[in-house]
Order: sequence, then C-alpha cells, then structure tokens
Amino acid sequence: MVDWGSSKGRYKSPVNRAARATAQMLLLKPAIWGILSVQVHGLEHLEVVPDDGAFIVVGNHSSHFDAPLIFGALPRRLSGRMSTAAAADYFFRHWYTAGPTALFFNAFPVDRHSGTRNRKGLAGQLLGDGVPLLIFPEGTRSRTGGMSQFVPGAAGLSIKHGAPIVPVALVGAFAAWPAGSSHWVMGRPKVHVVFGSPISPQPGEIAEEFSERMRRTVSELHDSVAFAYGLPTQPEMQQAAAIAAKRSE
Repeated sequence: MVDWGSSKGRYKSPVNRAARATAQMLLLKPAIWGILSVQVHGLEHLEVVPDDGAFIVVGNHSSHFDAPLIFGALPRRLSGRMSTAAAADYFFRHWYTAGPTALFFNAFPVDRHSGTRNRKGLAGQLLGDGVPLLIFPEGTRSRTGGMSQFVPGAAGLSIKHGAPIVPVALVGAFAAWPAGSSHWVMGRPKVHVVFGSPISPQPGEIAEEFSERMRRTVSELHDSVAFAYGLPTQPEMQQAAAIAAKRSE
C-alpha cells in the first residue's frame, strides 16, 4: 500500500496546486471531454462560492467518470483547491495508480472497511484548514444508475465545520461507463454535469435530516435535466432495476 495520507502539507501546497491545475487543464479535461460529449449546467450557482474557504461538493456516484467530470466542470479557481477521498485498496495500492490519483484529484486514501477512522479524521482536518472536499455520500458506485441513500458523513462535516454543500448531479455517466464494465462506451456518449445552488444546514437540523435533504436536492437536479433531454430519471432507473431483479429470481 502506498502511503499518501501521512502529511497534510501536500493538500495545500502551492507547488502541488500549480502542478494539479496544469495536469487538469492539459491532460485530464481534454481526455474526458474527448471521450464524452459533456454539457455543464448551473455554473452561475457557483459564483457565490468564494475563492478561499472550505466547501463540500456532493453528488451521485455511478461511474468511474464521476470525479473527473466534476473536477473538469468546476471553475479552476475551485477545482485547483479541492481534495477528494479515494478507496485505498483500489487507487492507492500501487504507485502507478496512487501517483495520478493524488496529482489529478488531490486525493487522500480511505479504507472502505473502516471509513476515515484509519486517517484520524483527515477529511475534517482538511476542511478545518480551508481545503474543499468532493464527497460521494452513497459510498460506492451504483450498480443500476439509481441513487441509494446518502451516508450522513458529509452532512455531519458540513454541520461541524460550517462548510456549505455544493450539490451536483451527473446525468448519463452510468450509461457511459456502467459499474462492472471494464471499459467505457465508445462513440462519445452524452453526459450532463448539473450544479445547484449551495445549501447549508438549517438551525437544529441533524446530520441524517440534512443528508436526506442533500439527496433529494441531487435527485431533483438529476431528474430536471434527464427529463429535459430524454434520459432516464431516477424513478425510471429504480423501476428498471426492480424489474431486472425480479426477472433474475
């Protein structure tokens, strides 16, 4: 296992940030935008997000394209500062996957079997230091494209550190590279990245309640664009998954 999480310094390093911005602009975004036909919605909602200070981006998770799409769609003033969790057993086992993951996404490793406990609350420490985070509250990629419940960790971090939530929905990413497939779909499939207005916890709102409100917000963002472009909505994907499961019984 490659240890990339022992020092907080690299997550805020100006040198690393400059290298990351260059890699994202010259390598990551052109590669993903060349593979997919990407349309970004709601960038005007991000104008209120300051250039400094912490925030948390949360979105639905159904494809290996998800993090690259979000990093590529965000303005560079925001994406260059952001960090994200990545599965230690998948992305940080070997240097040749750990290096690019750290470079492109400023990622920190998380043990999927014990959450962030093995990193001693590094996510909270980064937020406290003003480092924005990308978190997928479902915890793992959807196997059907439909959203599952959100784990309340992101909501708890938002409440504790006063970090606003930036909701984002990814529409079409599952069809472009479904979980379980070894390769993405050829032919530049259409994918939409949909940003919503930042939201914050309401007075007295507990993490579980805020987490559910976050999930509804992301689902509504997803379905508004999916319906407009003739793509499957969340209820339609859930229904299709239920029918498929019944047929396999």
